[in-house]
Formats: sequence, structure tokens, C-alpha cells
Amino acid sequence: MATKPSQQTLRGVADRRSPRSRSLWSDAWRSLARNRSAVLGLVIVLLLIFIAAIGPLITPYDPNKQNLDLIKATPSREHLFGTDQLGRDYFSRILAGARTALIVAITVSFLSCGLGILLGAAAAFFGGWVDTLVSGAIDGAMAFPRLLLASFVNAVAKPPFQQAMEAVAGVTGLSFLTNTVMVDYIVVLSALALTLWPGYARLIRGQILALRETDFVLAARTIGASPTRILLGHLIPNALGPIIIALTVGFGEAMLLESSLSYLGIGIQPPGASWGQMISESLDQWRYAPHLVAAPGFVLAIVVLGLNLLGDGLNDALDPRRRRA
Repeated sequence: MATKPSQQTLRGVADRRSPRSRSLWSDAWRSLARNRSAVLGLVIVLLLIFIAAIGPLITPYDPNKQNLDLIKATPSREHLFGTDQLGRDYFSRILAGARTALIVAITVSFLSCGLGILLGAAAAFFGGWVDTLVSGAIDGAMAFPRLLLASFVNAVAKPPFQQAMEAVAGVTGLSFLTNTVMVDYIVVLSALALTLWPGYARLIRGQILALRETDFVLAARTIGASPTRILLGHLIPNALGPIIIALTVGFGEAMLLESSLSYLGIGIQPPGASWGQMISESLDQWRYAPHLVAAPGFVLAIVVLGLNLLGDGLNDALDPRRRRA
């Protein structure tokens, strides 16, 4: 009489019948899902994206509308976090700051990562004078503190860029080009991207230096693959794991740098909403209205913590030596 196969036996047969079902990314996802800290970080990040996306629909007040009759009002049912020095609803300002933080994180991280991948990959693959030039630029940029370098680029680039935008607006008649908030965003995002790219370039350069003499690259050269195809089709895709991890952590770093610039008064300017700017404006009221400083500071800390937890979880999940079976 035949015996009924056990569930463990059936699972083993299924695994043998579908060897492609357990790919690197599916294994990494299962490892990430088992990591409670990483799941918490993912929840925080998804919550930030959700709030930033639907923020205009759930803000109870216009974040830029002033009410001079309610200056520095204490938290209440009508104003959950009270109002600031100009009578603006603080809860609405924090939600607007979430959109700024998300725009900064995504734009700066992808711009700096793209520039870093382009230069770092070219330096590692071609070598010679290309490697010398790019490596010198990386070392020179990383010799300066990031906040100092971002402040310098922002302060130097803003006046001529604003004048150029005004000149273009005068010729084309496009008045929106003189919008100060838009100019602030473009200059600050560009300054941060030029500050953060060396880290990505150094990382991708090291990865490609380790990969370019591997068997699959030598095989591609043997069959006559072009350098561009080898670089874009083989080397960069195989180096994406560490880049994804660095990109996740870079989101939080970009937010902190933008908040630091806004805190110093050279970042996003009013009426644009930034958590660092909100902290700076309310710092002298700490003893009388501590919630005006604590609320944006706490939200910023939680978001950066979530990004770091997610980055650590991705590091464990994408590293085969650290990933649990």
C-alpha cells in the first residue's frame, strides 16, 4: 500500500522542479521580511511616501496662510501642533515639510548616484588618465566636510543662477522662472547632488575593479562584446546590490543635509516648508513653546531612523555571506 508523501517531501520536489523560483531577489525579500527592524524602517518610509503624496488632501489648513490673531497658539483640537510665529498651522507645515523632504531625498540621491555611477564606472573600467582624473576629483571633494561644501556651492551658485533665470524670463516672458521657491529648490538640490556624488563614485569604482577580471567579463571580451556593452550589461548590473544599499542610506543623508542648510538659513527659503527651517525659526522659542522645535525635529529623526533601519536590513538581505538561509 502506497504511503502518502509528507509536506516536506512535496516541498523538496517542488523546489527541484522549479530551480529558478528561488532567485537572488526573492531570497533577499524573504530575508528582509524576517528582519523586524528592516520591516519597521520600510513601514516608516512607506508612511512618509503616503503622507507626502496625499498631504494636500489631508492638510486641515493652507500651510502658507497666516493668521495674525493666532500667533504661537498652543496645540488644540483645531490646531493639533499649534501655530507658529506667523499664525500658520504647524501640523500643515510639517506635512508640507514631508513633501519637501521626499523631493530632496529622491532627487538628490538619484542625481548624485547617477553621476557617481557614471564617473566611478568609467574610472574603473578605462583606467589610465580617466581613473587618475576621476580619483583626484573624488579625493578633492571628499577632503571637505559635506555641510561646508554644500554651503559653499549653494552660496556661490545661487546669485548668478537667479540672475540667469531672470534674464531668461525677461527674454521668454516665462514669469515662473523668477519664482524664488523654485530657484531655491533647484540650487539646493544641485548643491547637495554635487556634494554627495563622490561616495557613490568611490563605491562603484571599487565594485567594478573587483568584477572586471572575473570569468564572465573575460568571456564577454572573448566573444567580442564592446566595452560599452560589457560596462552597461555586465559590470554595473552586478554591482547594483551595494549601490541600492548606499542609495537607501543616502536618502536620509540628503534629508539631513538639506535640513542643516535650511537651519543655517541658506537652504529652502520661506514660503517653502522645510523641517530644518522650521526648527531654526522656532529655536528662540524653545523655553516657551518647545513643541515648535520638538515636532519637526522628532519627525525628521524618525524618518532618518527608518531609512537607516531599511538600509541595514537591505545590507543583510543582499549580502549572501550574511543572509540567513
